[in-house]
Amino acid sequence: MSYTGNIEEISMRNDNFREVIFTGEKSQLVVMCIPAGSEVGEEVHTGVEQTLYIISGICDVVLDHKTTQVSAGDIVIVTPHTRHNFINTGSEPVRIITSYSPPNHVDGTVHVTLEDAINDKDDEAFSERANNSSTN
Repeated sequence: MSYTGNIEEISMRNDNFREVIFTGEKSQLVVMCIPAGSEVGEEVHTGVEQTLYIISGICDVVLDHKTTQVSAGDIVIVTPHTRHNFINTGSEPVRIITSYSPPNHVDGTVHVTLEDAINDKDDEAFSERANNSSTN
């Protein structure tokens, strides 16, 4: 199963905190929208590598307690075991295209808000399995 689409347009139209666009056997494509004053939430992936491309907005990226400001056009690669967070410090939404390898979310997942993501126990369990199976 392959995928084609204009991911920049999809990202700019997306107002959901997280929306899974494509899930393959070894990777996953997701768009995110972080409202002004919000964040992704600090996390660590033990067996998943994540590449994030900032489409619009300004945010602070915290990687292992080191903060760097990023904006449209910047890319951030989060390697396994890196504690990370993305904090919107601007007045506009931060729109992000992210790729996980291996997949880190249930295929088709849509989280309208950060709260929805936190409360999605099935997705959390999937992520836990993805991280544990990649480290063994």
